[in-house]
Order: sequence, then C-alpha cells, then structure tokens
Amino acid sequence: MAGIGFELRKLLRKDSYFGLLRAYGYAGIISSGPWVLSILVIMAIGLLTLGLLPDRSQQIWQFLVSVTYLVAASLSLSGIAQLLFTRFVADRLFEKKDGTILPNLIGLLTMMNVLAAAIGLTVLITLFGDTPLLYRVEMFVGFVLLTNIWCITVFITGMKAYRQVLWAFFIGYAITFMLGMALRRYDLEGLLGGFVIGQGILFYILLFLVLRYYPGDKIAAFDIRHAKMTYRSLAFTGLFYNLGIWADKFLFWYNPATSEQVIGPLRASPIYDFPIFLAYLSIVPGMAVFLIRLETDFAERYDAYYDAVRGGDTLGHIELRLDRMVETVQQGVYDIFKIQGITVVALLLIAPSLIDWLGFSPYYVPLFNIDIVAVGMQVLFMAILNVIFYLDKLKIALGLCLLFFVSNVLLTLLSMYLGAIFYGYGFAISLMISSLVGLAFLDREFQKLTYQTFMLQRQG
Repeated sequence: MAGIGFELRKLLRKDSYFGLLRAYGYAGIISSGPWVLSILVIMAIGLLTLGLLPDRSQQIWQFLVSVTYLVAASLSLSGIAQLLFTRFVADRLFEKKDGTILPNLIGLLTMMNVLAAAIGLTVLITLFGDTPLLYRVEMFVGFVLLTNIWCITVFITGMKAYRQVLWAFFIGYAITFMLGMALRRYDLEGLLGGFVIGQGILFYILLFLVLRYYPGDKIAAFDIRHAKMTYRSLAFTGLFYNLGIWADKFLFWYNPATSEQVIGPLRASPIYDFPIFLAYLSIVPGMAVFLIRLETDFAERYDAYYDAVRGGDTLGHIELRLDRMVETVQQGVYDIFKIQGITVVALLLIAPSLIDWLGFSPYYVPLFNIDIVAVGMQVLFMAILNVIFYLDKLKIALGLCLLFFVSNVLLTLLSMYLGAIFYGYGFAISLMISSLVGLAFLDREFQKLTYQTFMLQRQG
C-alpha cells in the first residue's frame, strides 16, 4: 500500500512539463482531496438548498453549524487515538505481525465508541434538551460515526493508501450530497439525516478497505492498552494538534461579541467562520508539494542514510547521505514557501473580487487575507511535524503541538481584545511561531543525528 511514492516517482521521471504537472496534480488531489471534497459538498448542499428553498435559510444555517461542530468535536476526540494507533500499526508491521492489526483496530474503535457515546449522550442530555428528538439522535450518531471515520482515515493514510481514501470519500460524499438534496424538504432533520447516512456509508467503505488489506487472526484485541506497545505521548500530540486547529474557532464562537446563537447551545461567528473555511481551499498546492517531497526525495534519502548506517558504511559516506537528507528537507521547505507563496499572492490579488462574486461583504477581505497566510503556514507546520516523526523525536512533536495550542489560545484572546482589525492574527502568528521553533529543533536534531544513531546502536 506504499505504491503512492513509486507512482509519483514514475511521473516525475518522465522529464516533461506534462509529467511534472500530472505528478503535482495527482499529489494535490490525493493529499487534500478528502478535506476539500467535504468542504465543497457541505457548502454545495447549503447553497443549492438555499437557492431552491430561500425561505428556509435558518434551517440551512443550523445544518452547516451542526456539521461544523460534529467535525470539530470528533476530530478533537479522535486526536487522542490517531497518531497513537498509526505508530502502533507501523511497529507491528515492522515486526511482521500483520494479523494483529485488524483485531486491534476493532478494539480501538470499540473503546472510542464507548468514549464517544458517553460524551455524546452527556452533552446532548444536559445541553440540547430544547431541540427536537430526531435532531439529537442524528447528532449523536453523527458524532460517533465521525470519530470512527477519523480513526480509520488516519490509519489508512498512515499506510500510504491515499488513493483508496480519496475514492472512499468521493463515494461517501457523493451519496451525502444526493441524500441531502433528496431530504432537504424535511428541513434541518432531513439535511442532517442525509449527512449522517452518507457518513455511515463512508465508514463502512473505509472499514472494508481495512478488512481487504489486513485480515485478522481474531475478532478483537486491546494490545494498545499496554504501555510497552505504544507511545503514550502521541495521544497528547494528536489531541493538542487538533485542539490547536480549532481553538481560535471555539473562542470566536463563544464570545458574545463575535458570535450568535444558532441552535441549542451551538453558536457561530459569521464574521470569522466563512473566511477561514474558504481559505482552507487554498491548501491544495502546498499539500501537493508536501506529499511530493515527503514520499519521493525525503523518503529515498532517509532510507539511504539508515541503510548506510545499518550496512556499516564509512563515516564519510554516512555524513554525505545525511547532508543530502538535510538538503531535501531544506528544498522541501523552500518549495512549500514558493508554491504556497504564489498561491497566497494570487489569492490576495483577487480576494476583493472573489468575495464580491460570492456575494459577501467586503469587510471579509482583510480576515480572508490573513487566513490564507495562516493556512499556508499550517502546511509548513505539518511538513515539519512529519519530518520530526520520521526522526522519531516524539517529545519534540508533543512540545510543538502544545506550543501551537497554547499560543493560538493566548494570541486569539489578544486579537479579540485588540479589535476586529486583528482577527485571524492569533491563528496565523501561533502557526508561524510553532513553525519557526520546529525548524530550529530540526536543525539541531540533524546536527547530532549521526552521533545519536551510533550511540543508540551501541546501547542496543
């Protein structure tokens, strides 16, 4: 299932502009397709329903906000398991224990379902008492389903099955769109019901992919509970990363000066929400570069370096391979800056026209501009974290994600205090700080990598 790297290398070796465009286009679709697809489908359901049923704008707004909260809450909860289980699976594959993967996935999903059900029921009973019963049932089922989907998606993506994930999301969200349009006449419950059913189908498609590639030797296992078989810091890394992504949104949602009540306890910030989610569509070029560099050049240089170490090569050759690996990281960072920078500049130039074409107030333009920059910084931050994971520096990854979360909270609160002109700067600056600190750590770790590698071998 690691064929994505070979396919990208094959396209790049064609030595033509068409081959290069195909490689980057393929990487962009594979890496960010599910995320972009989900945004476009949910927005399409809302806009088309509003066009066909203009008198139901309130129900459409409630649907969009409800789905946003489901995604935010499920991502934050599943964050404690995503990286933890992906590393657990990688270790079992290295040990040639493929038969343990499926049982432990079932065990993980069982534990996450119990946790999600407990949290979901508690919140719905205590805070959603004035909402329709069917709406509460749909929110509960949707929350549990999405928690499962994120766990499986990160696991399959970690195994490099990008294409399978993309097709699964395409089918799942195509069904979500059709059901949403078919059930729109039933107001909020119909729109949300179509979304939940579509996510249920997506979940079973993803589960089928796992069953196909990793048949198990028993029904369920809970080896992930054992500390010696897992890296517990990864649970907090995933949690703080996802909380960092959503921290500024929650602060704006629950600040009475920047938000409004939508349904039950759910609030939204019209001035903040639209620009940031629209800006996320600009992530495709940067993600394409990120995937190309990670799955081709860096992966090759990384393997070459450790092959030289394990094979007892000369120190000069080992240092040469290390230099090439560092050059690849530097080139990758430069390419992300270059490609995402071009995207940012282009969008900054057309932002006023784009916002006007979409029918929104020109007051959105400044916030949209800073959000575009923030999203570009997020791509860089993700790239840095992935290199750190390759180097197995898990404590550094945890520290960076904690720094991102805390700085986003503090700087967003400061931006809200300073006024509307500073909205969005908290998110952007927190990512810039985290990325710069991450680059400094990477530089330090590369400088002492060979020494640490040999010392660890001597201890082993």
